[in-house]
Amino acid sequence: MKKIFEFAPTGSTPVLTLCLPFDERKKSRLRTQTTNGEEIGLMLPRGQILRHGTLLQDESGRVIEVQAAKETVSTVISHDPLLLTRAAYHLGNRHVPLQIGKGWLRYQHDHVLDAMVVGLGLQVLTGEHPFEPEDGAYAGHGHSHGHDHSHSHDDHHAHGHSHGHHHH
Repeated sequence: MKKIFEFAPTGSTPVLTLCLPFDERKKSRLRTQTTNGEEIGLMLPRGQILRHGTLLQDESGRVIEVQAAKETVSTVISHDPLLLTRAAYHLGNRHVPLQIGKGWLRYQHDHVLDAMVVGLGLQVLTGEHPFEPEDGAYAGHGHSHGHDHSHSHDDHHAHGHSHGHHHH
């Protein structure tokens, strides 16, 4: 089994492909197979999400391209930006990874979330698509969203507290 420890230089030409669903593209340690069936082990720095098109390099120097696999997702389509924004707010409030497009939202299929979105007055379509959610507000700033940090969800953002800045 070949191991992958690093990313390949930009512009490298891939010779193998690794097709993974989102949950596996979040892992830094993973035993998996290339699309041609070769067993491979990921041993990458923690906190990285492998995006579609990411280039990796195995220990022998071969370049492997990551592809986002098709997986079961729920897609919310609406021509009403307010309804889509409300759905995005409620899904984001539950820390649901979201892929956002013009006039649509997509998340990993979950019948409970589907029911919530339908309850907001939107239609949900279930299908098989590659899933590429937003990186999040802290991406690239040393903040991985692996939920190893803590924050309270019970303060309801009353904003009666000081943020260390004053309005004059």
